[in-house]
Amino acid sequence: MNIGIIGTGNMGRAMAERLRDQGAALTVWNRDRTKAEAIAGVRVAESPRDLAEKVDVIVSALANDAAIAAVYHGPAGLCHGPLTGKLVIETCTTLPATTRALEAAIVACDGLFLECPVGGTTGPAREGQLLGLAGGSPEAFAKGAPILKLLTRRLEHLGPVGAGAAMKLAINLPLMVYWAALGEALGLALGEGIDAAQALDVLADSSGAIGAAKKRVPPIAAMLATGQGGAVNFSLENAIKDMGLMADLARSHGHAPDVIEAALHKARRAAPEGFAALDCSMVGLHPLKTSKT
Repeated sequence: MNIGIIGTGNMGRAMAERLRDQGAALTVWNRDRTKAEAIAGVRVAESPRDLAEKVDVIVSALANDAAIAAVYHGPAGLCHGPLTGKLVIETCTTLPATTRALEAAIVACDGLFLECPVGGTTGPAREGQLLGLAGGSPEAFAKGAPILKLLTRRLEHLGPVGAGAAMKLAINLPLMVYWAALGEALGLALGEGIDAAQALDVLADSSGAIGAAKKRVPPIAAMLATGQGGAVNFSLENAIKDMGLMADLARSHGHAPDVIEAALHKARRAAPEGFAALDCSMVGLHPLKTSKT
C-alpha cells in the first residue's frame, strides 16, 4: 500500500520515518519543501493534491486549523480533486466540529475520512508507541487500522468523527494543569529553603506525579539552575492553542472550564516572557523566575 504523509514537522517526520522503516512506500509533502526532502527514502510530492493522486492512504500531521484549511481547501489542496477509494487520516489536535467538517468535505470528494489524534511525542512516534484516538466510520477505521497500528502501542476506535478529537483534548487537559501546578508546588518548597533539585526529585516520586514527570523533571531542574530550556517535545505556544480548544469545547457542552482556564491564564502570562518556544512543562517556572527579578 502506498502511503502519503502531509506535514513533515517534528511529529510528521517521526511518523514518516517509522512507516518507512516498517517497509511502507512513502510519498511526503510539506509547505517547506526542504523539510520533506530531508527524509531519506521517500518521494516528495508537489502539492497535497499531487500526493493524493500517488497514494492510497494519506496521513495528515498538521499543526493547527490554519494549516488544515490550506491543505484541504487551498490551491492544489486535497479537496480539489477526486479521492475515490482513498482514505484521509487527520492527526491534528482540533475541535470535533472541525473534524466533522473535514469528513463532510472528503466524503463529498468520494473519499473516506478518519480522525486519529495521538498521545505522545516524537520519541514514541519513532518507536511506534503512540496512543491512537480514532473517530470515524467502521469502514474508515478498518482501512486505517493496519497503518495506525504501526505507529501506536494502543489504538482505540472511540466512535464517529468528533470522538477522537474530544478524547485527545480530554487526555491533554490534566497534563497541562499538572505542569502549571508543579511550579506552584515547587514554590512552596523553595519558600522554606528546600533545595530545588531535591524538591523536584521528591515531587516526581510522589503520589501526585504524572507518568511524564520522571522524564521531564530533570530538564525542569536544569532550566531552573541554568536558564537553558533543553529539548522541546511540545511547545508552550502549541499548548496554549490546545488549552483554548479545551475551554471552547467545555463551554459548548455547558461546562465551566475553570481549571483549564486557570492553567491557560498562567501560560499566556509566561509565553511573552521567553516561554512560548520552550517545552510546555517549563510553564510552572515562570512565576519562580520572575519573582527573582
